[in-house]
Amino acid sequence: MTFARGAAPGHDGVVTASPLDLAPVLPVVVLQDASDAVPLARALVAGGLTAIEVTLRTPVALDAIRAIAGEVPDAVVGAGTVVTPAQVRDAVAAGARFLVSPGWTDVLLEAMRASGVPFLPGVSTTSEVVALLERGVTEMKFFPAEAAGGTAYLKSLSGPLPQARFCPTGGIGAGNATAYLNLPNVGCVGGTWMMPGDAIAARDWGRVEVLAREASRLGRLRPQV
Repeated sequence: MTFARGAAPGHDGVVTASPLDLAPVLPVVVLQDASDAVPLARALVAGGLTAIEVTLRTPVALDAIRAIAGEVPDAVVGAGTVVTPAQVRDAVAAGARFLVSPGWTDVLLEAMRASGVPFLPGVSTTSEVVALLERGVTEMKFFPAEAAGGTAYLKSLSGPLPQARFCPTGGIGAGNATAYLNLPNVGCVGGTWMMPGDAIAARDWGRVEVLAREASRLGRLRPQV
């Protein structure tokens, strides 16, 4: 079973497109205050970034996912930094419609596969990519992108492994995102630059919306499916 292309059933029976196909940029959200979740998500969606990854790095992450899922219907909210089967279960129960992990094991992979929502297991080596392809998974997170070889590494994978598609994350910003998006095996990139810390602290959602709109225009837009 794979979520390589097309749509997959979400936790609530709603068909969810792959996060690789929703927008060129996947915002990677780290929240310290759950009350910021809804206005931030609304600003990102208004700017054209409908897929939103909320990382499970803070105690409020599940509450943030729950709030976005319940109050921002145009957002496709997912959970990032998923590293245990328990987090898979908790994230989907909170309303996550896709899952992203920084790496993978067979145990974690099976938990994500059983969740019923699209998932992007993290890879940084060719062997990890081949191992996932053997298991029927063709969509992956490439992390940490810049440290693991950047665009040159991903370009070198496109020849022997054209069936693998990636969301590179880690060290990507407005200045280098387009170089990644121009690669044939990249569906979207993950990043935080459209949510600068000072804007979040000031709750300047208008600024976030402007930066999100700029990000949504980068590279070539992927059609929703």
